[in-house]
Amino acid sequence: MAETTGNRRQQALDELKQNRCPSPEEVRWAEETLGPALEKAGERPIGTASGVNVDEHGNARFTTVSGTPVRRLYTEADLPADFAANSAAYLGMPGEPPYTRGIHATGYRGKLWTMRQFSGFASPEETNQRYKYLLANGGGGLSVAFDLPTLMGCDSDDAQSEGEVGKCGVAIDSLEDMQILFSGIDLEKTTVSMTINSPASVLWAMYLAVAQDQGADWKKISGTLQNDILKEYIAQKEYIYPPAPSMRLVIDTFEFGSKMVPRFNPISISGYHIREAGSTALQELAFTIYDGVEYVEWALRRGLAVDDFAPRLSFFFNAHNDFFEEIAKYRAARKIWYRLMTERFGAKQARSTWMRFHTQTAGVSLTAQQPKNNIARVAIQAMAAVLGGTQSLHTDSFDEALALPTEDAARIALRTQQIIAYESGVAGVVDPLGGSYFVEKLTLDMEQGAFGYFEKLDAMGGMIPAIEQGFPQREIAEASYTYQRAVEAGEKLIVGANSFTVKEPAPEILYIDESVREAQTKKLRLLRAKRSNEAVQRSLDALCRAAEKTPEASSTELSSANTMPYLLDCVRAYATVGEICNALKKVMGTWEETSLT
Repeated sequence: MAETTGNRRQQALDELKQNRCPSPEEVRWAEETLGPALEKAGERPIGTASGVNVDEHGNARFTTVSGTPVRRLYTEADLPADFAANSAAYLGMPGEPPYTRGIHATGYRGKLWTMRQFSGFASPEETNQRYKYLLANGGGGLSVAFDLPTLMGCDSDDAQSEGEVGKCGVAIDSLEDMQILFSGIDLEKTTVSMTINSPASVLWAMYLAVAQDQGADWKKISGTLQNDILKEYIAQKEYIYPPAPSMRLVIDTFEFGSKMVPRFNPISISGYHIREAGSTALQELAFTIYDGVEYVEWALRRGLAVDDFAPRLSFFFNAHNDFFEEIAKYRAARKIWYRLMTERFGAKQARSTWMRFHTQTAGVSLTAQQPKNNIARVAIQAMAAVLGGTQSLHTDSFDEALALPTEDAARIALRTQQIIAYESGVAGVVDPLGGSYFVEKLTLDMEQGAFGYFEKLDAMGGMIPAIEQGFPQREIAEASYTYQRAVEAGEKLIVGANSFTVKEPAPEILYIDESVREAQTKKLRLLRAKRSNEAVQRSLDALCRAAEKTPEASSTELSSANTMPYLLDCVRAYATVGEICNALKKVMGTWEETSLT
C-alpha cells in the first residue's frame, strides 16, 4: 500500500511538471495537499465497472469528449510566459482584434443572439403554420428544414423520393410551394436561414422571387443560405455534381449576392455536419475554417474583391456535450479567422475579418432512450454556445432522436433559450470565462491544432484535392470509430443509454405518412398542366448554355455567365427543383465518392 501511495504522490508531481514549469506555490500544494488527498482516496473511476477508462498506472484518465487529456488543475503555468503581458495579441478586448473575446464590444448586453429554430415538415401549408407558431412564441427568425428529396434535387413524384417526402423537412417542388411556405410572413422583416446545399441556388432563386412578389426590396432582405458544398463531400454526402462545377454555383451566389442582395449571407460554412459525422471538436474547427479558405480563394479567382464578399461569409458550428471544449472552440474560431483574413488574404475592412456564426445543439448526442434527459443535454450545450459568443442558436427538441419534433417539444426547446437569455444572468457579461486558465489553455491548443491541420491541407493543394484523396473523410471516420468504441466499452458514459438505464414508454411522436407525397404529386400534376411547358424548356436551355460557359472575372459587373439570373427565369416559369437539377446534370455531370480504404 505504501508503494502505491508513494507512486500516486510521485505521479501527481510528475504530471504537474509535464510540459510546463509550475510555480513554487503549486509544487507546495501538490506535496502538502494533493498528495495526502490521493493517498487517502485516490480519484474516482471513469466509466462503468466493465469498462473503466484508466491509464497505464491504473489512474482514472480524464479527457474531453474529443479524447484530449485534461489536467486536474490549471494555473498560469499552462499559458505562455508572456500571456499576461501580451494579452492584447492573445485575446484582445471585445469588439477588437483578434476577436477571441467576441466581435461586438457590448456582447449580449447590446443584442441577444437570434433564437432561430430549425423547422420544416410535411407540406408547405403545415410548415407555414409551424413558422407562424414559432414567431408568435418569441422566435426571432426562421430556419428552413427541407426534406431529403429537395436536398437531393428530386421532385416529390420522382421514384427515388418514395418514402421520404416531408419526412425530415418540408417538401418544396416549385415556386408555388415556396409561395405557400412564406404566405403571411413579411420577408423584409423576418430573417430566414435555409439549410440547402447542392440545389441551394435553385431554392434561393425561389425565395428571392417570393420576396419580390411580396414587394420586398432585395437590398433590405436578410438571411442565410447554407450553400456549403464542401462539407457535403466531407461529411453529409448530399451532393449532386462534382466539386468544381458545384463550387462554380456557390461562387455565382457570392457574386450575385454581393451586387444584388447585399444583406443576405450567401453561405454558412458548416462544421455542424462534420461533428455529427463523428469528428473531434478540433477537426470540426479546422476543416470548417479551411473550407472557408477554399471558398475565399475561389471567389478571388472569380475576380471578386475580398472586402466586397467576405463581410457576408457566415459559419455554422455544433454545440456538443463537453462544455469547456466547445466554448474554447468558438473563441479560437474567431481568432483563427481574423488571422487568416488579414495575414493570408489581406482583408482591410473589420467586418471582413469577423467570424459570425450560428450554432445548433448536437443532434448526435440525443438519445432515444429516456428522451427527456435530452432537455438537460440541450440546455448545457446551448449555454456553451452562448458563453462562446454565438450570433444565433437552434436548440434541438428532446424527441428528435425519435422523430421530427412535436409542437410541445419545439416549444420547450425555444423556452430553453429564453430561460438562458432572461433568467441565467450569463448575457450580462461579455466573455465571462475569459481569463480562466483552463479555457484559455484549451483555446490556445485549439488554435495551434487547427493551424497544424492547415499545413497538411496546404501541402495537399487545398481542400478539394484533400477530399479527392479522402483525407478529411478518413480523419473523421477514425475519430468516430474511436468514440463509439469507447461508448460501447463503457469507457464513456451516456446517461440512459449505457448507464442508469430504465424502461420507459415511448413518448408521443410526430408521424408523417405517405399522404404528403400524394398531395405533392397531385400539385405537380396540376402545375405541369397549367404552366407554359415551352417557357419552362426555353428557360432550362438558357440556363444550360450559361452553365457551359466560364464566368468572366470582374469585381464590378455581374458575369454574363452567372447562373442566378437564369435560375430566376426558370423558377418564374415554374420549372421544378427536379427539372432544373436534372438539366444541370447534363452539363455538370454527377459525383460518386471513392470508398475509403
